[in-house]
Amino acid sequence: MSSMTLNAAMNALPLVAILRGITPDEVVAVAKALQNEGFKIIEVPLNSPQPLKSIKRLVEAFGEELIVGAGTVLSCAQVDEVRAVGGRIIISPNVNLDVIRHSKAKGLYSVPGFYTVSEAFSAIDAGADAIKLFPADTIGANGLKGMMAVLPKNVPVLPVGGVSSDTMSRFVEVGAGGFGLGSGLYTAGMTVEQVTENARNYVSACRAAVDSASGY
Repeated sequence: MSSMTLNAAMNALPLVAILRGITPDEVVAVAKALQNEGFKIIEVPLNSPQPLKSIKRLVEAFGEELIVGAGTVLSCAQVDEVRAVGGRIIISPNVNLDVIRHSKAKGLYSVPGFYTVSEAFSAIDAGADAIKLFPADTIGANGLKGMMAVLPKNVPVLPVGGVSSDTMSRFVEVGAGGFGLGSGLYTAGMTVEQVTENARNYVSACRAAVDSASGY
């Protein structure tokens, strides 16, 4: 079975689940619930408890069905650690050109966080597969609209940080290619039932936003 590409995952559902604070013992059950709601991309931030163990368990449980990787990746050494346990996507809060290039050289997907047009172009030039607008709630859809006038259309822009099901449609309208979902989807200690309900709300809001922007 060939592994799912980032492009295919984003086409299926352009949402990244950010499981900050999750533990290795609960990660598979939460990820299974997210998969059942349509999620294809799971991020375990490296400032979670035993993140590499969680990523390894996800890779063992889901194989190539999901794209699993790490968030808050700040160094090339961390890229190597994530790759060693089978992670395939490297998500960062910042534009570190060494981290982007190293991720790509190792055959991994790179999604760095940007806040200015200059940072966005630096990330794209270094080979980023997608770029993460972070924190998105402070710049808003109007700020993104201005950026999208100049940013290339072939690199998805994912607002992350304070994204709610209410704000999704406006972001998609101005050109967002998907979203990263953090505390609105999962916070440490949340039950699988709560995560499922949150996931369902986000998925329906996202699909409605995409349909509306497409004119369906």
